[in-house]
Amino acid sequence: MKLYVSAGTCSQAPHIVAREAGIALELVPVDLQAKTYGAGRDYREINENGYVPALEVAPGVVLTEGPAIMQYLADLKPESGLAPAQGALPRYQLQQWLNFITSELHKGYSPLFNPATPAAYREIALDLLRKRYAVVEQALSRHDHVAGPQFGIADAYLFVVTGWAGYVGLDLSGFPKLQAWRKRVGERPSVREALRAEATLTAKAA
Repeated sequence: MKLYVSAGTCSQAPHIVAREAGIALELVPVDLQAKTYGAGRDYREINENGYVPALEVAPGVVLTEGPAIMQYLADLKPESGLAPAQGALPRYQLQQWLNFITSELHKGYSPLFNPATPAAYREIALDLLRKRYAVVEQALSRHDHVAGPQFGIADAYLFVVTGWAGYVGLDLSGFPKLQAWRKRVGERPSVREALRAEATLTAKAA
């Protein structure tokens, strides 16, 4: 399988999940500005939306959207414990968190990455993110990981999204549970391996 990625973006989350589950993937770097991959091929032939991640399950069979890709990878290796079993209540609690992260956190960063966003609106966006992180802080006060007692795909996604805070001037020091959680997750071998691999890809592309 091929995972189309761009270093530092949300494609890092399924990359972490794959390593956590022991699933070998070929990483294909994508130039998101030019919408190209490989030797200048049009990435929109893979994902018409032009963004990452995309998982090529088989030639011509492509799965897009990070939460869907992560659930698919976790279900390939159910013994990894990265996602609860289908039909069990914890599965839907996991999906609750994936939806929260993608709609309330991930998309909340979008205006902050846009240089055209007015300063007044940036403050509104930052304040809204702080409110959403307060919800995460409460969850992490109840158990070690965001969706339950053990590391799962929601943690991989949240780790990547939360890592953008420094780039947009969002101070998360007021969330001690979140800070401790980030330290624990950042020390996982799968996370370190993914970060190293993406750094290597970036260096080769430079």
